[in-house]
Amino acid sequence: MSFPEPAHADVPLAEITRGDRVESVHYGSVAVTDDTGKLLLSLGDVETPVFPRSTVKALQALPLIETGATDHFGLTGPELALACASHAGEPEHAATALQMLRRTGRDADSLECGTHWPTRPEATRSLAAQGESPCALHNNCSGKHAGFICTACAEQTDPAGYIRPDHPVMQRVTQTLAEMTGIPHTDRNRGTDGCSIPTYAIPLQALARAFACFGTGTGLHPDRARAATRLREAVAGHPFMISGTDGFDTVVMQSTGIKAFTKIGAEGVLIASLPDSGLGIAIKCRDGALRGAESAMAALLLRFGGTDIPDSAPLASQMTRTLTNWNGTTVGTVRPSFFLKKSLTRPA
Repeated sequence: MSFPEPAHADVPLAEITRGDRVESVHYGSVAVTDDTGKLLLSLGDVETPVFPRSTVKALQALPLIETGATDHFGLTGPELALACASHAGEPEHAATALQMLRRTGRDADSLECGTHWPTRPEATRSLAAQGESPCALHNNCSGKHAGFICTACAEQTDPAGYIRPDHPVMQRVTQTLAEMTGIPHTDRNRGTDGCSIPTYAIPLQALARAFACFGTGTGLHPDRARAATRLREAVAGHPFMISGTDGFDTVVMQSTGIKAFTKIGAEGVLIASLPDSGLGIAIKCRDGALRGAESAMAALLLRFGGTDIPDSAPLASQMTRTLTNWNGTTVGTVRPSFFLKKSLTRPA
């Protein structure tokens, strides 16, 4: 399916400097909404559907709690956090994913997410130095997939083929996504994600509203609101599990705790949920660059988080990132664009 031409041009979100000059610019769009869907900030095209990719992992994990699978298997806080994660394949991540599977009597052979080397270079080097090869446990989505298997087993459904759109677990997950975003999830807007499960294109505005509601529980069934809170608390309590050493989401949530939930996705998509202010934020960096989305998101968190989000050194380090060359010499920065900074000084 082809989507309509963007209604609004993308805007500069982040810029790369070299010396005292801007060398490159990352363009994209931003939607900030409250839990009614009201736009507080709209920059660029927030209407044309985009694939949210891994940003929706926490929404995909809601059935893990709603079906009773979490309590049935006695899943822990770190395990729930890993179910929401795009982890770095570090030893603790792989071990936690395996622990989830063993609770069901299964092992890594049950995972259908595919295999890649850890995204954390140190973890890759360590694995290679031991003469080992990666397995599906090192896939950044293994926690999410282990959660799907737990859900299937708790409902006495054969988990084999759980990645298919017609599998009972994936149908439940897809229904949950449609309910949370208010957007139909059908074969008309379906693609295939990197880990082989379906991904559905939706507008940024709908994505932002979904995460506003994920934070406040507004409009959700009480059981779903409790499930969302439980997932947010698990991630806030164990932020290392969500993206690993130096990962954007881990660094942000180590600083903000339960005050903010953020989640990166492939191809420059990034979301945030701000429970106390009742807001959701969604960003799409059109060239797929996460470095641009991360810099912009840090600035947005400081603008819309109010007193709930501390103006901390870790958050500042994500907003303006120093670039060095191979000799370790500072050569420039990744920083929010002048356009974005100017837009954030206007009343919302």
